[in-house]
Amino acid sequence: MSKAPLATIRRRAIAGVPFVAALLAGASVVLAADTCPTSASEISTDRPDVTNSSRVVPYGSFQAENGVDWTVRQGSNVVSGAETRLRLGVAQCTEVLADVPSYFYSLNGRASSGFSDLVVSIKRELPVPFGFHLSATGGLGFPTGDGKISSHGYDPYIQFPWSRRLTDDWSLQGMFTVTWFTSQHTINPTFEPTLSLERDLGPTRDLFVEYVGEYPNHARPSQILDGGGSWRVTRLQQLDFHVGFGLNSSSPDHFFGIGYSFRLDRLFGGSVGNSS
Repeated sequence: MSKAPLATIRRRAIAGVPFVAALLAGASVVLAADTCPTSASEISTDRPDVTNSSRVVPYGSFQAENGVDWTVRQGSNVVSGAETRLRLGVAQCTEVLADVPSYFYSLNGRASSGFSDLVVSIKRELPVPFGFHLSATGGLGFPTGDGKISSHGYDPYIQFPWSRRLTDDWSLQGMFTVTWFTSQHTINPTFEPTLSLERDLGPTRDLFVEYVGEYPNHARPSQILDGGGSWRVTRLQQLDFHVGFGLNSSSPDHFFGIGYSFRLDRLFGGSVGNSS
């Protein structure tokens, strides 16, 4: 079967973002407000694991998640930071988020130094039964990064993080992402499934172990296994760490990272659905 022309791939890719936007808007009709986080809720972050949280930040809240990573790949050592994700609750059960360009500094080897691309997204929690939490995210990457790090295209993606508590202390989380790289059409679409098992260690600490795969079309997949933990220093602040290694030659050899996140509430002079 012949491959679709690049223009067709781009049209399909861009069409995915309005589809998710319509899905997010439609969910507002049936999603009860009291099922989503409020300013009384503890901080819930998209780090330190790759699997993003299935929960959004409360309406009127601003959350900043930051980290520094050290990665070894094929003999090259790279330090990256600040890996900042900014999240703002713009409506009940809905947030907008931005992945600010991070700087990658190559300590040795053939790896390049420079900034990554900017990514802007919208995320909404969806109504699902049987104790699951599910959200849908649609976003677009902008080619703002340096030449050897940027994807050089406007890259849309759709993503579905989910979670399910198994017992009082154990929970299962996962995520499925589809990305279209508009300047690298031979690898489209690229799929990224994740699966994470988490164990609570009291009310403020937890540990996790996670599998992450990245499966580009017509290219060798990348697969990693990682683990780590987080500690909520206060209800609105979190420290975290993660460590992992690659499972095949197209993955990083190993990596380690630490992070700090915080949340500010009631920025809009009030809140919808707050219990306080």
